Amino acid sequence: MKPSCLPNGPVMLDVAGHVLTAEEAERLQHPLVGGVILFARNYADPAQLQALTAGIRAVRPGLLITVDHEGGRVQRFREGFTRLPAMGRLGTLWDADPAAALETARAAGLVLAAELRAHGVDLSYAPVLDLDYGCSRVIGDRAFHRQPAVVAQLATALLDGLAQAGMGAVGKHFPGHGAVEADSHVAIPVDERSFDAVWAEDIQPFLALAPRLGGVMPAHVIFRQIDPRPAGFSPFWIGEVLRQRLGFAGVVFSDDLTMEGASVAGDILARAEAAYGAGCDMVLVCNRPDLAAQLLEGWQPVLRPESTARVAALSPQAGMPAALEAWDDYQRARARIGALG
Repeated sequence: MKPSCLPNGPVMLDVAGHVLTAEEAERLQHPLVGGVILFARNYADPAQLQALTAGIRAVRPGLLITVDHEGGRVQRFREGFTRLPAMGRLGTLWDADPAAALETARAAGLVLAAELRAHGVDLSYAPVLDLDYGCSRVIGDRAFHRQPAVVAQLATALLDGLAQAGMGAVGKHFPGHGAVEADSHVAIPVDERSFDAVWAEDIQPFLALAPRLGGVMPAHVIFRQIDPRPAGFSPFWIGEVLRQRLGFAGVVFSDDLTMEGASVAGDILARAEAAYGAGCDMVLVCNRPDLAAQLLEGWQPVLRPESTARVAALSPQAGMPAALEAWDDYQRARARIGALG
């Protein structure tokens, strides 16, 4: 099979294991596909990961290869990678020593991006910009802090580290997932607050970082007083608030459309249409190859050239040496993370 040079489409898919199957290789050639998201099941060791990402690129050179790799409990690749702290640990460090917390956040961003890029991964869905209200079953210590200003400062430092290794950033989960207890993977969270309340706190980190974020992922949360649809299906949240009021010009990624929080939109075709119609540039379909096949077979979106251009702009930038072992900044950053314990 010859590698495809098609532009990035609006669908992000996953793959099953450590190597591409023939069926998966064929699916990645579909013109609607624009990227691949990897999970822990796709990882055995660094050499295998590098071979997998090379195999994906051999099939489709332009695909964006991504992963949820935040640190703490959400770190897909572990053995052979630096163990990154949960971002909440940086918030705790901030309360004792803000300067040390900022330097450690920058170090975490550098190590995260450098190690992923060294193994052929383009992008991580990080950082989490949700606030830690102490009630969310899915956010918890993935959040930096309760205070919006602290979240913005620590996230800015993390972005500095990502950028040093040439990687963009994806802020999530807009406009904020931290104030609801329910986990949108298995439930439909509803936030009863007013727009003014959400704007005053949860949106502030997104507002502060909007000029620097390459991507944003909306939450599968319904803000019932504001819009009956989850934020990721809402033209109000994506178009009016994120694009117009915040001035965000990067990629909007839907959260996984197979999650329970997305079920309110209907079947997989209706979910993709709702997310894309609301302004998402790319829709994620994870852990359900049957639904991925159904979407690719049945969806006929009117593609937006501006979405394709935004995704293409997320390709990694120059700035990282070929050999991590010889990069002093990387080694110092690893040592700083190790000192955190």
